Amino acid sequence: MSAKANMSVFTLSMLNIAAVLSIVNFPTQAVYGYQIIFYISAAAVCFFIPTALVSAELASAWPYDGGVYLWVKEAFGPQWGFVTVCMQWLNSLPWFATVLTFIATTIAYIFNPELASNRRFVFSVAVTTMWLCTFLNFRGVKLYALLSSIGAIAGTIFPVAVIIVLAVWYLSDGNPAAIPFSFHAMLPKLDSLKEWMLLAGMMVAIAGIDMPAVHVTDVNNPQKNFPRAILISSVLIILLSICGSLSISLIVPPQQLSLASGAPDAFDKMLTALGLHWLTPVMCLFLICGALTTVITWTLGPSKGLLEVAKEGYLPPFWQERNRYDIPVRILTLQAIIPSLIATVIFFMPTISGAFWVMMALSAQLYMMMYLLMFSAAIRLRYSKPDVARPYKIPGGKTGMFCVAGLGFLTSLVSMAAGFIPPEDIRAKGIWHSLGYMSFLSAGTVFFLIAAWLLCRRQTKKKAMETTVNHPS
Repeated sequence: MSAKANMSVFTLSMLNIAAVLSIVNFPTQAVYGYQIIFYISAAAVCFFIPTALVSAELASAWPYDGGVYLWVKEAFGPQWGFVTVCMQWLNSLPWFATVLTFIATTIAYIFNPELASNRRFVFSVAVTTMWLCTFLNFRGVKLYALLSSIGAIAGTIFPVAVIIVLAVWYLSDGNPAAIPFSFHAMLPKLDSLKEWMLLAGMMVAIAGIDMPAVHVTDVNNPQKNFPRAILISSVLIILLSICGSLSISLIVPPQQLSLASGAPDAFDKMLTALGLHWLTPVMCLFLICGALTTVITWTLGPSKGLLEVAKEGYLPPFWQERNRYDIPVRILTLQAIIPSLIATVIFFMPTISGAFWVMMALSAQLYMMMYLLMFSAAIRLRYSKPDVARPYKIPGGKTGMFCVAGLGFLTSLVSMAAGFIPPEDIRAKGIWHSLGYMSFLSAGTVFFLIAAWLLCRRQTKKKAMETTVNHPS
């Protein structure tokens, strides 16, 4: 087995940023102009900050491998812990296919935009990238942490800083802002389904700060350093999200962004407005770097949680195999195979961009289900295990935890409910399309919940039988 990676506060902070922040989302968020300040702030207060605070407390109290699986298991037992980590892992599978498709189409945008609609090219690049990221993770947590840190700086923090500087330069040069400032422009319009869906989508866009908790045993002095890393990365993620999105909307009118076919087009419009069209390929390289870093970060994270499930006997021994770097190679291999198979949808759907939309919606529902269980566990553990030392503790005693975790729980519930609302283009096709959309999400969510529960129950009975045979009374 390999030695522990001994991550520093800086490394873990970069890993958090790599897991959560993506400049790919900025053009979509910039469409809403100054209102994005409210949406990101609301998502941060109601969801992101509660998630960060709860993760910091639970990781400091239980500084062992397993992350969210361990916390829910301590609160509700191994079966619900198993269901929770399955929701986290399953959420990532269609997400991988979507991000990999984005990487492929962005590469095409640099060299030959026509390749972006070439299904064989997109599929080949997506699958090759998935396996490349998987093989890199086979080399252990040290390389994983190094790549995540470098990628977070080069693929996220630096390009966001460049976007902000360009916006300041654009305005200081005497150019008018594309969106005139007024207090009224900052107020959201929450009187339509579209706005509530945006708010729900914002929760998913900044979700994931809990995932690096699976690496808590790789951190120096985790009881103190994990909460510190959570605080540093949380502040950076919120500020960079607001400033980066707003910088784009100050230069490119929202109506032009809404017509853009994707992030590369949006950044091209921004750079063209600045007279820097030649920088578009460079920005695309940053987009690719950031997306690759996110894939690398998420490739190992949820799999380590699933490994703890396997080690405790809730998955067959086959899935417990690790290489000399202590990496669960069979779980990672399965995790690469499934997105590769999902990517074949490219060949059957009318458009590449629409190939993964519904699957991403299902992915978000599964992730919100995981958060419902995590917040519930945090509240229960304050009552069921109050004597466990918590080097970092949410202030206010049990009331403080109930308010923070309760707010996160309610927000996750609202986000999940809003996720069942069909998008505008599906509603426009009629009631049957809308019902089909809602039925797919409902059936998919229920199926995976029941499947995870039954699998864990079966393994629990098998473990009990083996114990009886090996240790008869």
